[in-house]
Amino acid sequence: MPHITVDDSILRLIGFLPLFIISITVHEFAHAYTAFRCGDLTARSQGRMTLNPLKHIDLFGTVIMPMLSLASGFALIGWAKPVQVNRANFRDPIKNDLIVSAAGPVSNFILAVVILLALTVMGILHIEVNKLIEQILIYGIFLNVFLFCFNMLPIPPLDGSHILYDLFPNDYTARYLKMGLVGTVFILVILNTPIFGYFMKMVRYLTSILIQYL
Repeated sequence: MPHITVDDSILRLIGFLPLFIISITVHEFAHAYTAFRCGDLTARSQGRMTLNPLKHIDLFGTVIMPMLSLASGFALIGWAKPVQVNRANFRDPIKNDLIVSAAGPVSNFILAVVILLALTVMGILHIEVNKLIEQILIYGIFLNVFLFCFNMLPIPPLDGSHILYDLFPNDYTARYLKMGLVGTVFILVILNTPIFGYFMKMVRYLTSILIQYL
């Protein structure tokens, strides 16, 4: 398996946006589909239970902001339109909300595994792949491991904050869950601190383990 390359500027500019759009589409679809299976029809009624990227893209958050971040060398910032969920419609509000919240990040981890398996099968079958495409696919593995880890952080409005509440439902975690704006500012601050550097090292390490053992 080739060495992971995630800092190459050409690779980042050419390969990132399509990978990012596919990855967040899978992420939001997973939320919508899981919510539907748990009894909430909100996302389906809004047309979000689909793998059509156009239904999930936020022009500024999904396209403009990520490209500006990459072009400027600033830490990656980007998002999709969040899938709306009505917990009151769930058959088991706490348990189902935990499952729906985890579905998005887990779908990104599964996507990383699928990309890796595809590369592995192509290697076994000796299917020639363009070097740039191969590196972009490897970057796709890294990106989805990153999305899995990042969204599992227990910081509102990330999925991890919902999971934290569902595991420990009380007044304190309920108030914490509503601190989305404060959490967003906090995330923007830590993007430019050594903490984010350590986080990225962890993501690279997990990606290496995934590639090594699958």
